Amino acid sequence: MAEERKHTTVSIPLPLHRKIKARIEGTGFTSVSDYVTYVLREVLASLEEEEKEEVFSEEEEEKVKERLRALGYLD
Repeated sequence: MAEERKHTTVSIPLPLHRKIKARIEGTGFTSVSDYVTYVLREVLASLEEEEKEEVFSEEEEEKVKERLRALGYLD
């Protein structure tokens, strides 16, 4: 048995809806909702990737602490 797809409704300004609708003409997107979902997934994936890159390894963190100690910011 296939899992039922669950959705919610999000309101966007009508002028934005019209712009998106015009932009997706002739593309593989079949609706404004499909396009908006795609864009939001891409943005979230990009943000998640940036967050992963910002995490220091233990070695990098220790080097930063050593530099801060040398500059007198840490005891």
